[in-house]
Amino acid sequence: MRARHAILPFIAGLLLATHDLAAIEFSDIYATIGAQTDAQPQNTGLTIFPTLIIPAGGEFEGMATAYTAVARDVSFLDANPAASATLTRTELTFTHNNWIADTYIDGAVYTIRFGDLGIGFGGKFLHVPFTHYGLTDQEASGRYSEGTAGANVSYNFLRNFYYPGLSVGATLKTAYRYVPEVIAPGQSALGVAADIGVLTRFNFLKYYASRSPNFAAGITAKNFGPPIGGESLMEGEPLPSQVTTGIAYSPIRPLIIALDFIVPISLARGVPAEQVSGALGTAVQITPFFSAQTGLLLRFSGSRFTLGTTLQLPDVTIVTNYTLDLATQFKNLNRLSVQAQLNFGDRGRAALRDTVDRLYLDAWVLSASGELEKAMRLLHDALELDPTFTPASELLVLTQRTLDLQQELRAIDLEGLGKATE
Repeated sequence: MRARHAILPFIAGLLLATHDLAAIEFSDIYATIGAQTDAQPQNTGLTIFPTLIIPAGGEFEGMATAYTAVARDVSFLDANPAASATLTRTELTFTHNNWIADTYIDGAVYTIRFGDLGIGFGGKFLHVPFTHYGLTDQEASGRYSEGTAGANVSYNFLRNFYYPGLSVGATLKTAYRYVPEVIAPGQSALGVAADIGVLTRFNFLKYYASRSPNFAAGITAKNFGPPIGGESLMEGEPLPSQVTTGIAYSPIRPLIIALDFIVPISLARGVPAEQVSGALGTAVQITPFFSAQTGLLLRFSGSRFTLGTTLQLPDVTIVTNYTLDLATQFKNLNRLSVQAQLNFGDRGRAALRDTVDRLYLDAWVLSASGELEKAMRLLHDALELDPTFTPASELLVLTQRTLDLQQELRAIDLEGLGKATE
């Protein structure tokens, strides 16, 4: 089966056959998907393993996938593999997404950070119940399922007090689709892919005081791997490979505006790449524990609008999203995702930062009162805890110069006193 026949028509057929059509109305789904497929250019729906690009949930989905440069929660695994080295907390996340009709996507991600090194593991699974009916009786039943799993590693280079660093990361993925033989013989498939990403943050046109940078930029190459099912390496059904560039800007403290530009790439000979697309997303911090996100994804194979909320409690964060697109049904509850992020702390990073800050401020007080040697001891302690704390290095140099100058002046005074005594 060619890729152009494998995605929307195949899934639509599975959905339509899930139950007795006399009992459940799926005609509206089929009509919208069919109309959409007919209206789009011929180079849409040509890739295999759609779960590689379908959001399972989280802020990534809530901002309509405009998340390449934001990537501040475990949604980074779908957005930018470089972000695990910059996440604040260790998290374990579970996601449930009521997708189209009675299909659903479940996901789980775990991420942890050791200094400038971040690692993560995760996966998501698409379930499609399938029942085939003949003219009078049920002839076969089964379940189409598809899943992806990935392992991530990233590292943050050049980090200091004034520059959060340049993160580089990669995620290795495997994907598998299972199609029962009674439904479509020989259609199960296994694939491998890799993501590579770069992420950096800095201050730009910033008009408020904050230690967090207000601008970010990122670029990723996602889902790059060999085509599936071809007779040679470059033949078969291509993966949904794409290169995505993104920027994020916070003009005021509570608001983030993000923009992504998506360029699909086909690695299969004779199969064209899909059309370029883009995403625009925003997130607003309404209270210290509650925020909202929304976004618009514009693509030829299906645009969508999303709206979501984030409730952050001490030990768990709940993210809910609702998506409106051509597959959304208003009679049945679908296109709704819920994500629970379990917070396991920051491995002492916040406490360490507070300790270094206190040592630095105490050193300033001692330096201003003339107790330079005590100030230098505190600054050495601060740098031993955090060598990247640049203000302590700068104050240490200034304090050392002041101390040297005092010693030189004292030596001159002693020399003058000695000559006067003679």
